[in-house]
Amino acid sequence: MKDPASLSAEAELDLISRAQQGDRQAFGELVRTHRAGVINVVYRMSGNANLAEDAAQETFIRAWTNLSRYRPRSPFRNWVYRIATNAALDMVRRERETVNLEALPLTNPGDGPEAAVLAEERSARVRQAVLALPAASRAVLVLREYEGLSYRDIADTLRIPIGTVMSRLNYARNRLRQLLALELEEL
Repeated sequence: MKDPASLSAEAELDLISRAQQGDRQAFGELVRTHRAGVINVVYRMSGNANLAEDAAQETFIRAWTNLSRYRPRSPFRNWVYRIATNAALDMVRRERETVNLEALPLTNPGDGPEAAVLAEERSARVRQAVLALPAASRAVLVLREYEGLSYRDIADTLRIPIGTVMSRLNYARNRLRQLLALELEEL
């Protein structure tokens, strides 16, 4: 997996141009470059690692079949993340089952078992709260907080105005605070 930042803008445009002309190897390089980010976006949208893999595959199939439509007005990453967000929402709608959240270790191995358990419980609560957000708000939150996209990039990715990005992000953060406060009260 390559870091998208490790690929220069010129090199990426060259790969895109070659891929648009049918060069599967060039497209494969684009996939390798953006795969981890796509999987992360889909996982954060769905909470399901298996679904994330499937949706990532679906994302790149859709990207390949629609590559001729891509215009480099916005970064390729934004275009692929928009496809990934839509694929994730499609799969979540089809899934309609209880989400099986998998554990992600977020602690330092030297912290000890109690700290690891507490950190994992906290992480699970945050994941559940994120998954409880409406899909539109969740998408904005995931792209901003987990992927580090700018407001402009999120607006381009989701094809919404920057003001809508800001309001959805504000709503998502406030709703998360409420959901997590309720969790703490229940303990």
